[in-house]
Amino acid sequence: MDETDTLPATLDALARQEHHPPFEVYVCVNQPDSYWHDPDKRPVCERNRQTLEYLRHYDLLTLHVIDRSSCGCGWTEKKKGVGFARKVLFEKIFEDADSGDIIVSLDADTYVNPGYLCSVADNFAQHPSMNALAVPYYHKLNTVDEVQSRAMLRYEIYMRNYAINLLKINSPYGFTALGSAIAMRVAALRKIGNITPLQSGEDFYLVQKFCKMGGLSLFNTECVYPAGRYSDRVPFGTGPAMLHGAQGVWESYPLYSHRCFSPIEEAYRLLPVLYENRIAVEDHDFLSFLQKDDRKQDIWEDIRRNVSDYDHFVKAFHQKADGLRILQYVRASNKQHPVDESVALYENVRLWLPESCPPWLSSCHPLSEYSLMQLDELRNILFEAENRLRKQYH
Repeated sequence: MDETDTLPATLDALARQEHHPPFEVYVCVNQPDSYWHDPDKRPVCERNRQTLEYLRHYDLLTLHVIDRSSCGCGWTEKKKGVGFARKVLFEKIFEDADSGDIIVSLDADTYVNPGYLCSVADNFAQHPSMNALAVPYYHKLNTVDEVQSRAMLRYEIYMRNYAINLLKINSPYGFTALGSAIAMRVAALRKIGNITPLQSGEDFYLVQKFCKMGGLSLFNTECVYPAGRYSDRVPFGTGPAMLHGAQGVWESYPLYSHRCFSPIEEAYRLLPVLYENRIAVEDHDFLSFLQKDDRKQDIWEDIRRNVSDYDHFVKAFHQKADGLRILQYVRASNKQHPVDESVALYENVRLWLPESCPPWLSSCHPLSEYSLMQLDELRNILFEAENRLRKQYH
């Protein structure tokens, strides 16, 4: 939607792929149909019309274009947004693809290196049990707009701080879900019933489904480069976060302390005891949170009755204590026991990377006081640390 300036670069990056297996490209140009009758939104429709015309003449790739933007073809009522665009794309691919084929999900403003598709194909070939891949990502700096670059780096540091905390406690939900950085087998996507077409967050729930299914990998030798830019087209995510962040509003994206994750790690360690029913749940914060969040009097007894052995109990536990419940708990814990984000980040980096902690990082200075170069250095340190952890998980 409204990607006349960015889509050509994305397609050209795909056209430059090297040593790749055969592939075809599916594009969904979309917007709500009501935009045609809204003077403020009509320019989006006209630019989408330009995009469709551009795609009709693009001949460097095998393209399948889905028109959900021409007058009468757009989204109606509540069925709209990026979630429906992905769902429509995947449904069309289901019609054409074999079960063993791989779907590589991108956004229309994403850059990939010439070896990207080859790296993804090799990854799946080398790991037959892998059903899906949450690809590493890296936002490139906007060299023109420093305020936008600072907002993008702050948001990326938030995401990496959260992911590393989860990976450090060996959580099965230590993934970062970006719609532009997901690959999956066609058979696996069919098995989980396709994507849930939400207006935002659909990528998170998709990857969480794969996590529960099993066979989710987090490491790839090539990463993707999503655009870090302002956007108000979705309720939450990179674009809205940057819009608010540029105004100094980061309350929805705090830098959590590692202390918020310790009770989750403790719960993982206590699973053998919990399986044997020898534990007072109310004495353990995360377990107590999960119990209060469920209407049943004893969710663990209910699980014990319905599993045949300890391994199935562990799997059932993680089905209950999933990525959404973890995020809800961490938010609640941070609200109940707030830690200044400068202190939290400093302690986290010192704990994780004592030899790589930059000498200028301080518990006394908010991120807003650091230079753009310092923020980029910190982002790169966390990127390398997260990738090492992703590889261990792989």
